[in-house]
Amino acid sequence: MTTLEHFPYAEEKLQRLEKLVLCRDSQLSTLLSVFGERPHLSFPSIFIYGHTGTGKTYVLRTLMSTLELPHAFVNCVECFTARLLFEQILNQLHSHNPGPENEYSSYERCDTFNEFVRLYKKAVSSKGLENETFYIVIDKADVLRELDANLLPGFLRLQELTSSNVTVIFLTEIVWETFRPNTGCLEPLTIYLADYSKAELQKILSSDYPEQHSAEFYASYINILLGVFYTVCRDIKELRHLAALNFPRFCEPVVKGEAKESDSHKLWRNIEPHLKRAMQTVYLREISSSQWEKIQEEDREASQLKGLSAHAHVELPYYSKFLLIAGYLASYNPARTDKRFFLKHHGKIKKTDFLKKHEKTSNHLLGPKPFPLDRLLAILYSIVDSRVAPTANIFSQISSLVTLQLLTLVGHDDQLDGPKYKCTVSLDFIRAVARTVSFDIVRYLYDFL
Repeated sequence: MTTLEHFPYAEEKLQRLEKLVLCRDSQLSTLLSVFGERPHLSFPSIFIYGHTGTGKTYVLRTLMSTLELPHAFVNCVECFTARLLFEQILNQLHSHNPGPENEYSSYERCDTFNEFVRLYKKAVSSKGLENETFYIVIDKADVLRELDANLLPGFLRLQELTSSNVTVIFLTEIVWETFRPNTGCLEPLTIYLADYSKAELQKILSSDYPEQHSAEFYASYINILLGVFYTVCRDIKELRHLAALNFPRFCEPVVKGEAKESDSHKLWRNIEPHLKRAMQTVYLREISSSQWEKIQEEDREASQLKGLSAHAHVELPYYSKFLLIAGYLASYNPARTDKRFFLKHHGKIKKTDFLKKHEKTSNHLLGPKPFPLDRLLAILYSIVDSRVAPTANIFSQISSLVTLQLLTLVGHDDQLDGPKYKCTVSLDFIRAVARTVSFDIVRYLYDFL
């Protein structure tokens, strides 16, 4: 494999780059060989793809800043129109920062790709960049597919259209085959960033060890953390956050003098319950770390008082808990009672006004009844209310609840009237789950009116 020392950059910068970007030697070598020396004509376009948390943005930002390469870095999520995208690139090219002194205006207005090509050539000439490569890095590039049809082919041929030494780098999570436009275009150089292996994650996370503890001690903690979370989470940012959040708990016996750094069994017993509670925050953290810690303290106090910890019953993501609660309410409440429980300003409704004769029997004795998907979602949005805006992938979580056999799919999901479900958990179980989200489920059950 080609080493980084073979490339014409300052030795100290390359050494710094190696320390900053771990476990990406092959990709760095490829990029540096493609970049070459600054006056050399670089590749017109580079397509870098890989799953989230594989270091695409970090690698490019670190590479550009460490080697001090002239570049513009834009995010398509922020630049959601062609004009914003063009003007952001031109602003960075001119070192222009919109602010109060210029009334937050761009350096130049640019509405079309033709105007962008003309203004870009003018900027390159005025900045004296004719003899070195300028890099345009477009992050979240899959958004380009939703913008003007000429944007992607235009950026792929920007070097040809501007007759200048420019390289456009696309960063995305999707493969080029699904990205390629139907009209045909100049093929970019594709580079794949694979997911970090467990050993690579161990190396990267272990490099963050605090100064007051040894590197070996922190590495043993990371090994325990990955043993718990690696099967459900590969996102380096999420794992780094979890490591920082739970490390004070891990080293607590050492700080108090109750254990030594080598007492792995005692340290594991101390951290195990905290890691289990942290499992529910993976990918679905709607609160800050300090708020989460406060909730855990309250839960521990409540469990000591009540003798029952709801976290010991089930470990579910935040929205899945509300989905399960909504499913239980839909299974055990008659559909005609939804207006009473979930509609604000429903007026006075007597119990005998909306119930049929057979519904006077306790629904918990009759067992759960099937309910349609739309009713489940309607109850979900009603009980979540203002706590949090439902932004998670609700349907995938419903499938997960079915896989866990907490919900049961009744009939087939290809029926014309849509799939129907039943909730299979007990009352004690759902009350324990409801306590973890501070929801009084008994108030919403008809049998307990």
